[in-house]
Amino acid sequence: MAKKKFRMFDAILSVICVVFVAEAAAPAAAIGNSQFFWWIFLIITFLLPYGLIAAELGTTYNDDGGLYDWVRRAYGEKWGSRVAWYYWVNYPLWMASLAVIFPPTIKLLTGYELGTLPSMLVELAFIWIVVLIGFSRISESKWILNVSAIIKVFLALCLGGLGIYVAVTRGVANPFTPQSMLPSFDLNSLSFISVILFNFMGFEVITSFASDMENPKSQIPKAIIAGGITIAIIYLFSSFGIGVAIPTDKISTANGLINAFQLLLGQSTGGFVTVVGILFLITLFGNMASWSYGVNYVASYAAKNGSLPAIYAHENEKTGMPTGSAVLNGVVASVLVIAAPFLPSQDLFWSFFGLNVVTLLMSYIPVFPAFLKLRQVDPDRERPFRVSGGKAKLTLMVVLPMILLIISIILSCVPLSNSPDELAKKIPLTVGVIIAVILGEIISYRASKRPKHPVEETTSL
Repeated sequence: MAKKKFRMFDAILSVICVVFVAEAAAPAAAIGNSQFFWWIFLIITFLLPYGLIAAELGTTYNDDGGLYDWVRRAYGEKWGSRVAWYYWVNYPLWMASLAVIFPPTIKLLTGYELGTLPSMLVELAFIWIVVLIGFSRISESKWILNVSAIIKVFLALCLGGLGIYVAVTRGVANPFTPQSMLPSFDLNSLSFISVILFNFMGFEVITSFASDMENPKSQIPKAIIAGGITIAIIYLFSSFGIGVAIPTDKISTANGLINAFQLLLGQSTGGFVTVVGILFLITLFGNMASWSYGVNYVASYAAKNGSLPAIYAHENEKTGMPTGSAVLNGVVASVLVIAAPFLPSQDLFWSFFGLNVVTLLMSYIPVFPAFLKLRQVDPDRERPFRVSGGKAKLTLMVVLPMILLIISIILSCVPLSNSPDELAKKIPLTVGVIIAVILGEIISYRASKRPKHPVEETTSL
């Protein structure tokens, strides 16, 4: 057997590649100075407990099922099936939302607007390149994740550093007062909290790399903790750079990263802006490729266990990679981008991205109580990494993230006013969520009636 090639350094960079989203700082900065409260508050109340729980569960249950398997063990097949479905369906939606970013980004950088057909071809090329990357093992594709992680950190550090330089030389763009730093509870600001939570997701993906690691028992928790601390620091630094240098009302939420560099540099095009744009597009490949491993492994494992349709379980005979799920990702995302020009709403990014955010957040809600449940029903199992603390602390670590997830979902998809803009944005999203839930219930019901042939637990750890 070939020597495993996934080292500790690779594991940390993979966590950064999966979880850290370079363009996340701009939408959060649109909240205003209260963004700093929300970043710190959510890092403490969500990112920290989520990372620790993922580290324990990921090293305790050493198979490819990830959060599906954790929930299934705790609450049974129907809940496991729901989680697997929500976790998978978010991915092709997300891939489509990132694909439609390419043409406007090209226009932003070059001033050249692609026609409908060229735009569609560019979007389809992005989708199927990502699908093909997912056909190879993570140990063979780790360089893509590593390069993407390094680029993300570079862009975030440049953004934060440039923002601080502009603030020092030109003056602070937004007045910093104690009152402005207090949390804003208006509906527009709160709606961005779900975006921040979404940008914290992905720690469990690293657990699907266990079979390619040299020492996953040690690497997984260390990578999650080291990567999580690094991510928190970089998010705060880049957000601070935007917050002190760019007026809040000028921050774009769709092309925020590139737009922020343009505003800071005082130019819409140019050498450095073009480099930033190209690097940003490269990170989209890395982001989707890294997530594809986690999503595809979970979907394949769930299908083998009878919780998803059998097509998800198809694997490449030579590599053992879950190609069935990967191809389905490409097909669904392709249908979405082909249909996109004909949709009534042309705000494509937020239409796709909103539904993908909500379905992903939904998949995590049962994970937190499953952590406590598995402590109760499986107390004697070896836990290479164990979250410390008594019952009160562990309960708080479970309850707070669940509440935040539920609130974020409500704020994301439920119309909270009768304004035309609010209704136009939220009603299609609400309908999309209802459809996704109905499909999930149908799949869950059919899975509960299917003869069970559980997959054997691996011994990769």
